[in-house]
Amino acid sequence: MYSAFGAPRTLTSKLTEEQRKQLRDLLGNLELTLLYKASVHGYQASAFHQQCDNQGPTLLVAYNRSGYIFGGYTSVDYAQSGQQIIDDQAFLFSVHDGGDPQCIKINSGCYARSDDAGGPNFGQQLYFCYNNHPIVLEKNQYNSSIPFNSYKLYGNDTWLIECEVYKVEQRSTLLDSQVSAEEKPWRNVQWKTSQRVHLIAMIRSHKPLIMSMSRVRILMIGPVGAGKSSFFNSINSIFMGHITSKAMSGSAGTSLTTQFRTYPVKSSRQGKLLPFVLCDTMGLEEQSGAGLNIEDISSILQGHVPDSYTFNPTVPFCRDEQNMSGPASLPEKIHCVVYVIDTTKISLISDNLEEKLTSIRRNVNSLGNGEGPSKHLCQFLHQVEGETWSHDHMVCSYRTQSDSRLGVPVSCVLPVKNYSQELELELNCDVLLLTALQQMLRFADDYLDDVDPRKIK
Repeated sequence: MYSAFGAPRTLTSKLTEEQRKQLRDLLGNLELTLLYKASVHGYQASAFHQQCDNQGPTLLVAYNRSGYIFGGYTSVDYAQSGQQIIDDQAFLFSVHDGGDPQCIKINSGCYARSDDAGGPNFGQQLYFCYNNHPIVLEKNQYNSSIPFNSYKLYGNDTWLIECEVYKVEQRSTLLDSQVSAEEKPWRNVQWKTSQRVHLIAMIRSHKPLIMSMSRVRILMIGPVGAGKSSFFNSINSIFMGHITSKAMSGSAGTSLTTQFRTYPVKSSRQGKLLPFVLCDTMGLEEQSGAGLNIEDISSILQGHVPDSYTFNPTVPFCRDEQNMSGPASLPEKIHCVVYVIDTTKISLISDNLEEKLTSIRRNVNSLGNGEGPSKHLCQFLHQVEGETWSHDHMVCSYRTQSDSRLGVPVSCVLPVKNYSQELELELNCDVLLLTALQQMLRFADDYLDDVDPRKIK
């Protein structure tokens, strides 16, 4: 597009900085370059294809009279091939200032769009710039490709005041430099809302490997103040949709948790129970006769310790006192063990505390074959505080310390940041927490996969 003086006309994005940030959260650390602007190039399908064909992944952003900003992403080129496109990365979205963006993914196995000479469409349901006019049209309302609500997505206002298409590129491809080994991320993490939505959906739909069980039990063990109770509060906050403090937590010199507590989590405030229970214990302390008694670990793993049992650091749990007889059933046992450690304090762990952690690990490893979590199910959860949680190279150095001091495999190190000072949920915190929880569910399934069917009751 040229001005009256023959120079290329500059395209100006209609997105605010806040809206652009929300879209980047959906896509990850990607660059958006404006290719097409309907008010400049026209609403004709031919103009759209002239600007957007063969440009790689693109993001369409539409604006209607009611103030809704919505659209869709596709990772497959527009090429007017006449084919039905399968694109498992495609999604619809809606964003607004001051709130979380809405992200709706294409259902698995469904067509993401038609790649024809017409205007852009998604799921063969939502058509933009339909018939060369500034409107959006919904077809095939009973099509199951994208289960969206028209009112929530765009307020049922079909008249557009603008339509833009952006080229989506990895930021690293725009920089003419090589990333050194020290700068390479330890693990690739998708920092975007769509990943958060995906993880939540995976956890909500998870079913324990043994069909007779409704939930797996995850035991958290760690020093005083490491963040066990805070981890439960953080997970609970994600599914409640706001910061919660159901479990007592804090930074006292002695353990605030004095009882064995089992915490189920609901999928929402009024939702059903999720397929896991987080079990909290008294904190470990350096000196003998203080904190969680090591002998209690075996009783907890085998499912003998009841909820709300008050620990006695000097006297281990005794089954006879509780009038219990016979082995516990499989659903009552622990299926995954998690160490919770503050990574900023790994180098400060005393020899006595290190020996306690090593002893617990030996205890866990010895209880295989259905008696407790076998050795490949003991996870190690890093609690990273302050600024360090976002600096991957620092986390990498912490995991090296944990591997050398405590013998924890690198594949079992999971960095997280609990909610402590925040008043609102944050995307990056949620992604790390949910990723760690997903791994715990997988480890629990590994344990259940090894259980002798004859011992299930």
